[in-house]
Formats: sequence, C-alpha cells, structure tokens
Amino acid sequence: MSESTIVLATGNAGKVRELQQLLVAGGLTVVPQSDYQVAEAIENGPGFIENALIKARNASKQTDLPAIADDSGIAVDALDGAPGVHSARYAGEYASDEDNLQKLLTNMENVTEENRAAHFICLMVYVRHAADPTPIICQGEWRGRVLREPMGDNGFGYDPIFYLPERGCTSAQLSSDEKNAVSHRGQALRCLVQRLQGVL
Repeated sequence: MSESTIVLATGNAGKVRELQQLLVAGGLTVVPQSDYQVAEAIENGPGFIENALIKARNASKQTDLPAIADDSGIAVDALDGAPGVHSARYAGEYASDEDNLQKLLTNMENVTEENRAAHFICLMVYVRHAADPTPIICQGEWRGRVLREPMGDNGFGYDPIFYLPERGCTSAQLSSDEKNAVSHRGQALRCLVQRLQGVL
C-alpha cells in the first residue's frame, strides 16, 4: 500500500461511492474497511463527533492505516433535532433505510408545511493512527425541508424526502456530482481534503 492509502471506516455502500468520488479527486487512495474485514465499531457516543472518532479509531487499529470516518444524520426542527445521531437506527437497531424513512414520515404526519424545516449534518474525522491525539475534524450542514412522500431514486437514506427549495427537487433527484457539490458530506469532505493536503 502507498503512504497515501487511507481506510474508509464505513460499510455503507452509498457513503463509499460518495466519498471515493471526492477523495480520489483529491489525489488520495481510499480503500473501504470491508476490504480488510474490519469488525464494525459500536457507535455508542453521545454525538456525531464521538461516533465518527469511534469508527475511525476502530478501522485504524484493525488495519494499521490512517482512517477517515464520518457520522451524519438528519435533524428535524419540529422533532427537537430527532432523529439526529440516531438517524441510521431510527426505526430500530437493524432497520433499513426504508424503515427509517417511513418512521420519520409517520412522525411528521401532523406537522404543518411551515414547520417542516430540517438539516443534514456531517462530522468527518481523519486519524493518523488509532491513538492519534489530534484528529482532523470537519463539519458540513445542508438545509432543506421534509416532504410528505418520497421523490427520486438517487442517493440513499432520507434523500428521497429531503426537499431543497432553492433547487425545486429532493436530494434523491440530484445527480451524484450535483449532490456532492452542495451536500453536508461534500462540504465536510472538501474541508478535510484541503486540510489533508498539508499533512500528507
């Protein structure tokens, strides 16, 4: 492996595709942790930063490579920020994307149009090694609204119900390039790639 090889601490195929597109453009070689049979980390942190660090340190420890991890989710104003850090497990520990999306739609049934504001948030971290005391941490945020029914077939997770008023469509109706240009994960990753240029 080259010195610029970084393990990507996720098993989510959608995230792997998005992150690889951006990181390869930054001149970095990225390998998903599944290539190393990395055991999944237990995400029991109280917030996005803690969970991202848990995942990055876990992947780095098992591969002896630097690692990148993100923790992200959707926060709905009318639900006091829920699902938030529990976005991937909103409908239960082994819930599918569809299960989580449907639970959010159900919980939003009685919410009026003017109170359906939400935002995606992404915390992305880079660790040089598992015990790195000074990880690089970047954050991105993407504002929109929650629809009453899904629209679009691209993306994953809550993308089909995350409506972007300024574009007149959902996140799931954007192409990968369009989404990466404006999304919470794209923002956080561009920040991270820029900061990595000075340390790699």
